Amino acid sequence: MDSPQTTTSSSSQVDYRQQALRFADTWVVKVGSRVLTGPDGRLDRQQIEQLASQLIDIRRAGFRVILVSSGAVASGMGRLGLTSRPTDLAQLQAVAAIGQAHLIQVYEETLSRSEFPAAQVLLTAEDLDDRTRYLNVRNTLLSLLEFNALPIINENDTVAVDELMTTFGDNDRLAAMVAGLFPRAMLVILSDVKGVYDRDPADSGAQILHTIPVVDDSTFQLVRDRKTGLSKGGMASKLRAAQFVTSSGQPVIIAGGKIPNIINALLRGEEQGTLFLPQGKGMAPRKRWIGFSAQCSGRIVIDDGATKALQSGGKSLLPIGIQDVHGTFDKGDVVAIINRTGEELARGLTNYSAAEVRQIRGCKSPRIAEILGHCPYEEVIHYDNMALVGNRPT
Repeated sequence: MDSPQTTTSSSSQVDYRQQALRFADTWVVKVGSRVLTGPDGRLDRQQIEQLASQLIDIRRAGFRVILVSSGAVASGMGRLGLTSRPTDLAQLQAVAAIGQAHLIQVYEETLSRSEFPAAQVLLTAEDLDDRTRYLNVRNTLLSLLEFNALPIINENDTVAVDELMTTFGDNDRLAAMVAGLFPRAMLVILSDVKGVYDRDPADSGAQILHTIPVVDDSTFQLVRDRKTGLSKGGMASKLRAAQFVTSSGQPVIIAGGKIPNIINALLRGEEQGTLFLPQGKGMAPRKRWIGFSAQCSGRIVIDDGATKALQSGGKSLLPIGIQDVHGTFDKGDVVAIINRTGEELARGLTNYSAAEVRQIRGCKSPRIAEILGHCPYEEVIHYDNMALVGNRPT
């Protein structure tokens, strides 16, 4: 299969895209603020109306549709006549609250001309971090889809600080988490760029990679500045979202949100944007939650032997393969499993606290009782409570 740096033939592209369409019964469409705003930074009502109309087309084609939409702050700035984004947190949250009402109103006005009413859903990362709340969110979305509603999800900016001050990947990660709620979802990220390029888009010879088989470090290198080594723009967060979703067996497309009728073009299987191919079989819902929704309380560093065992599949994490422990966590918390170079390989529910893991690291399982005075588990993390997530840069 072609590497991320190599484009493939048009016939292959059509095949891949048709396969993605046949796989998906649900489209999770994420649209960023830059797609929804004009040159003045304020909400572009015409753009939103065009987007909503295309979402209706997807729904009428027989797919379930969920929209993850940014734009609350831009909408609020327009409603209040502000020319610059506030820097004070309380003011920023107030602007987002005003803007969210206006944003959903514009969507509703367009959707009201169809048989699919708009349904506003405001979430924070904590809503998907807790297993019970995670299931409640999923059940609510399923019920909304049964009512033929079109759920419109946004980060709850009035209570969530991270999205406003540092950005939550401009909702990219939230969209990936929402896609993880549904086993046959395709994530479509509409961006202000047309896809992933094979080099700096400013270069005259830069071309879009229409298919990326697997998201690895070579893919992230495409969006890093050659001088500083730092990621440029928001594409890195989109690649992380693509990595999360494809690792759970679902396809992802990044495409230009301001291309006229872009969603309808994707619906027809046209060669637009960058398609990321799913990796392996889909995960069980519980493992998707562990791997992509729950927040990690700490990190466990493992040696090369344990790394090989994990990547071969079907192996639990034993104390003998653990080299180091970072952070403070308790039994039952989700922790990240990383290799010696800092790449995240998996996440799982730990059977021991951080303090206990530090005591038994590097030891064979029979010595656990000798060291701790008890041995409820031979494994630090059992395979059934682990989700492999591929090599993620940390």
